[in-house]
Amino acid sequence: MNATPAEILRSLTLAQKASLTSGADYWHIPGIDEAGVPPMRVADGPHGLRRQPGDADAIGIGESLPATCFPPAVALASSWDLDLIRRIGEALGAEARAAQVSVLLGPGVNIKRTPLCGRNFEYFSEDPFLSGRAGAAYVHGVQSQGVGASLKHFAANNQETDRIRISADVDERTLREIYLPAFEHVVRDARPATVMCSYNRLNGTHASENHWLLTTLLRDEWGFEGLVVSDWGAVADRVRSVAAGLDVQMPPTRTDHLVVEAVQDGRLAEDQVDAAARRVLELHAALPRPAADARFDPDEHHRLARAAAASCAVLLKNESGLLPLDPSGTARIAVIGEFARTPRYQGAGSSQVRPTRLDTALDAITAAAGDRVTFAPGFTLDGSPVPALAAEAVETARNAEVAVLFLGLPPAAESEGLDRTHLDLPADQLALLAAVHEVNPHTVVVLSNGAVVSVSEWQHNARAILEGWLLGQAGGSATADVLFGHAEPTGRLAETIPLRLEDTPAHLYFPGGEQHVRYGEGLYVGYRHYDTLEKPVAYPFGFGLGYTTFELGGLTVTPAGDNAFDVTLQVTNTGARTGTQTVQIYVHDVESSLDRPVHELKGFAKTTLAPGETGRVGLHLDERAFAFWSVAEHRWKIEAGLVEIRAGFSSRDIRARHRAEIAGDRVPTPLDAMSTLDEWLAHPVAAPLLRPFLSQSALWSADLTPTRRKIIGAMPMAKLATFGVGISPAQLADLMRHYRAQADAAS
Repeated sequence: MNATPAEILRSLTLAQKASLTSGADYWHIPGIDEAGVPPMRVADGPHGLRRQPGDADAIGIGESLPATCFPPAVALASSWDLDLIRRIGEALGAEARAAQVSVLLGPGVNIKRTPLCGRNFEYFSEDPFLSGRAGAAYVHGVQSQGVGASLKHFAANNQETDRIRISADVDERTLREIYLPAFEHVVRDARPATVMCSYNRLNGTHASENHWLLTTLLRDEWGFEGLVVSDWGAVADRVRSVAAGLDVQMPPTRTDHLVVEAVQDGRLAEDQVDAAARRVLELHAALPRPAADARFDPDEHHRLARAAAASCAVLLKNESGLLPLDPSGTARIAVIGEFARTPRYQGAGSSQVRPTRLDTALDAITAAAGDRVTFAPGFTLDGSPVPALAAEAVETARNAEVAVLFLGLPPAAESEGLDRTHLDLPADQLALLAAVHEVNPHTVVVLSNGAVVSVSEWQHNARAILEGWLLGQAGGSATADVLFGHAEPTGRLAETIPLRLEDTPAHLYFPGGEQHVRYGEGLYVGYRHYDTLEKPVAYPFGFGLGYTTFELGGLTVTPAGDNAFDVTLQVTNTGARTGTQTVQIYVHDVESSLDRPVHELKGFAKTTLAPGETGRVGLHLDERAFAFWSVAEHRWKIEAGLVEIRAGFSSRDIRARHRAEIAGDRVPTPLDAMSTLDEWLAHPVAAPLLRPFLSQSALWSADLTPTRRKIIGAMPMAKLATFGVGISPAQLADLMRHYRAQADAAS
């Protein structure tokens, strides 16, 4: 590509420009052969490269080339380790480059509105702050290798049920505070090469045709300069999509003539086609063509996948220090469960990776403990009853000192394209657990699942529980590393584990019907719901045990501007082993004028300490940490007042608190005739105009009772004038003129 994008664009016909707004084929961004710009290959991610040989099948069901299957996002988020996520992004970028792939389709940063979403294994968290930071680290890593990332699925794609037609009906404030911030942070911080629009409609408009979403918000407000591509098959109307700001529809539909005809008859401006075509050409110019001799080391990447998987596992329970197991001891270990030898390590759908190799937990445990290990499958993966398998497993557990049960969701339970209907593990697995525990109380459960499962009904039958999520191709070895203490279980929950499905915030609204789903829970998603209502949970957001213990203290909060703070604190390892802890900072608005969650995550940091060592952790809270979205003023707003900064080890384990005053953004709320008397009196411009009038009015007499004062203060000025209570319409009009003149001068 010797000419610049602008030069190439000027040389193209309308038909050629229209051709650039639709894929060259199922797996290629279009190019212009006549201009020396060949098509650009894309491939599915996000936790591994799904690059199919040749042209392959259209919807990607066939075999893909081998690639490293790293832990999916459900596990990576539980690491709370941005450096680790970036390194995995770098490895993914290197593998994409070696496979001649220019754009990797990931990461997905959609919020886990409900644990039933069938694609939750591809998403990071129920919290937008954590999701945004993890997504940005991933994009930085991928793009450091000269490969573009594709941030998806934009936006409010939080279920698989009727996902192509459903309208996610979300109020403005909830969108801004919950479902958009992760996308916003990744766009602003990491500048992804592409953004992928989602299938669903947003408040009635297809994401692919939503001008506010794709242009007003993404480009004009957030400053995105890259390419907007559709999810495969997400375009409903080709012409409307181009007009809304979609650059490339995937896959191609041979409808370029519709774009040409729309320009010719005046329904579509040629400038809009030019803008899309230009961005396609700019993407070609920005991303170097992968070198034919690009290579990666699969063994090195497997080692990274193993270390990552160990960092993602979350130790939920460990009574009497049952874990770690002694690798050099003599105790017999019963390994039970088909998942131990046939691992579930990823979810199903477009992200399914063909791994370069696959470790099993059974092999890894046997390698560590030798002939002390016995195995029984216990159950079938399809749930078909085989009583002899359960009986064999119980006898195996009876003859061992420790029983390690590998339980989880069957492959058919979690996939792109469908949602779950419950949170339970299969009944045959739970029956097996109860029977094993009866003969061997030293029972460890290792879970394999891509989304939250209920534990409250059965955890009394386990002395230790390791939430292994889906850990990628090296998950088996990593699990053994954690069980034997060769690796510390440093994972912390990136989503709450509820007691019951009925407790989940979206339970009354999910999955909707008649092609609409109402986000009736509003802001109160995940821990924001449980913690605000003080609702009991099985395990809270941010929770996780290790093989040592920690104390937190020395919280210091220093102003770093009117509405920003530097936070420092000390963490001490009070146990006998080196360990890693994740410090979490939550912000509570003490004096908010409107409803807000009781607290929200606004910072976190991991620290590794030797026994007895004390380390210092420093974090910065910027202005956004204290802002809410004002629907009335259509902006992020910071109110003056008291806030509480909370530091702890989970959303329910707050160890230190500090209250501080923030100045607010000092942007007065615009007033009109329907603003209340109290709002006028609180306004820096309006109050001086109003007070002299009130001093002469019976409305504000000295003997006004507190109750009457409250009633009058809450009334709109126009209604006071209408009712003839102390002010006339003419006097109000005069006040409004003076207020507007002074407000305009002040601005």
